[in-house]
Amino acid sequence: MNDAGLDRLVGIVRALRAPDGCPWDRAQTLASLRHHLLEEAYEVADVMADDAMLHCEELGDLLFQIVLQSQLREERGEFRIAQVVAGISDKLERRHPHVFGDEPNGDVDRVNLRWEELKRAEGKGGPGSVPRAFPALMRAAKVTSKASRVGFDWPSVEGPLAKIDEETAELRAELAAPDPDAARRRARVAAELGDLLFAVVNVARHLGVHPEEALDGATDRFLARYGHVESALGASGRAFDEVDAAELDALWEAAKAHLGGAPAPEPRDG
Repeated sequence: MNDAGLDRLVGIVRALRAPDGCPWDRAQTLASLRHHLLEEAYEVADVMADDAMLHCEELGDLLFQIVLQSQLREERGEFRIAQVVAGISDKLERRHPHVFGDEPNGDVDRVNLRWEELKRAEGKGGPGSVPRAFPALMRAAKVTSKASRVGFDWPSVEGPLAKIDEETAELRAELAAPDPDAARRRARVAAELGDLLFAVVNVARHLGVHPEEALDGATDRFLARYGHVESALGASGRAFDEVDAAELDALWEAAKAHLGGAPAPEPRDG
């Protein structure tokens, strides 16, 4: 993209926000744009493996959100889109001294380690720097990854696997404990369930699997098998509530056998 292309988009956004511009764009605030930004980011993620031009279109929608939010900040006299571009350019050069400086190059692990060192030097690299707004699984994966990079981790996957057994036992104990205060019991159960999920995230990280992708895969497999069972029941003129648990289990196993296992998600750095 050349400067003229970006300048054209900035000019369009300024026109949309002008007094005689678009009522919808003029009505937007940073708060109202938050969910639009998240929607556009998820739409980009959803098409990354699809047609390249569809991916291009969705990236454009995301870029519009960045320019629009920058325009709102400019109207407040806070910063302009040029500062956004300059800021990320400076950051990339600063955090790649092996490319733009005189440090020796290295492998991916070394580069990731150096990246985290530079972020910590800027006061931004610790586990507490992970945004609270992240989806819960993503946030847990990022927090544990950052903790691991400073040495706070189990030496192998056996540690978090054992933690799963421990947290499962604690959850079972909590479920068995009587408590007349329903809200208090629910809070304790939720805490134990959260600890169990956190342990699962740690197992995924040790195995090089992103938990979001693993869970997405499991959800896709569930939907495919559910659809197969639903079709089988429909062919016999029955609904789910007209079949006992044993037959549903048999139909589920038949669906698994028919559809086979889905490939595991590709490993991704957490």
